[in-house]
Amino acid sequence: MLQTPPAHVRSILILQTKFIGDLVLASALARNLRLEYPKARIVFLCEASFASFLTAHGIASDVVAFRRARMRGTPLERGRELYAMVRALRRFRFDLTIDLADSRTSRIIVRLVNAKTRVGYDPPEKPLRWLERQPANVLAKPFGFGGRHYLYRYLSPLEALGVELRAPVPTIEPLPLETAKALALLDRHHLRRNAFIAVHAGASFRGRQWQPERFALAIDELSRQTGLDFLLVGGPGERASAERIVAKAASPVVNVVGGLSLATLLAVLGQARLFLGNESGPMHMAAAAGTPVVGLFGLTDPAVWGPVGVASVTPRPSMPCECIASDLCRRPDPSKAFCVWRLEVKAVVDAVRAILSRTVKDVEHAL
Repeated sequence: MLQTPPAHVRSILILQTKFIGDLVLASALARNLRLEYPKARIVFLCEASFASFLTAHGIASDVVAFRRARMRGTPLERGRELYAMVRALRRFRFDLTIDLADSRTSRIIVRLVNAKTRVGYDPPEKPLRWLERQPANVLAKPFGFGGRHYLYRYLSPLEALGVELRAPVPTIEPLPLETAKALALLDRHHLRRNAFIAVHAGASFRGRQWQPERFALAIDELSRQTGLDFLLVGGPGERASAERIVAKAASPVVNVVGGLSLATLLAVLGQARLFLGNESGPMHMAAAAGTPVVGLFGLTDPAVWGPVGVASVTPRPSMPCECIASDLCRRPDPSKAFCVWRLEVKAVVDAVRAILSRTVKDVEHAL
């Protein structure tokens, strides 16, 4: 363990090259670092589409962005993107780097940036190749503070640095302008604040996506039982699933999939009575906004990847999974295992009813 005096840390780099859910969880790390080093500049290396969200919400002081498509392109494209990243990063003259990405590429970047204090994991998530060396000089446990959830992987560098854990869960406050946009959207679609369920039927991987037809059946049953409204949210690549839900549902469903920025989505989720959706980034966003969650899980263990900081239920089929998609499943990779398809509509409806019965959102959001 190494304790770095706050006065000596003026600039911190956090390498988090994964998805929006990972960045939401990593925001708790950034908040604790800001509390410990209030004068330090906190910079994230992340995918370009997330940059404005991080800076606008105060998670990062600055962002150095990369484009995932180029990093997956030709060797020349990857080389150019890597060169541009490192060149931009070295301008900050970092005192401290924290490698949450824990990948071969991120270790190359850490070595080239060459901060005085470099935090990495011991052991790394994937074994180092025989020619590869760990550039970190401060080693963090795979999971810190005795935790099992993946959040504690992202908090573990604090423990390695001797930094007190003062903000244990992600909390992201929607911006006032985005809240105004969210309220205008609700008014436009005749949705009542705190009286609608935000539904997200997408996910980064197909293996994590519950069937749209079952979402439609669950919406119809919940509409009949609760009288709540329903709003479909998601990214541009998730329109097909949303359209199938609208076509199959007998109840009215408002569909804004592909029409919201991340900042507006956060504000909309903050106005919802409940979030219902697959294991995904929006699930973690809803939790960070303080909204109760029903998150649908398959092979992934919700004890490791479930929502944190709010009341939640995470329905999951019994394990070991009785495979119903043997032609598609590629276990043990949770992203390529279709266990979530075995979730029955009744189990999801019961989970929603359970959360509704035991939670009440902030009265200022109520009608």
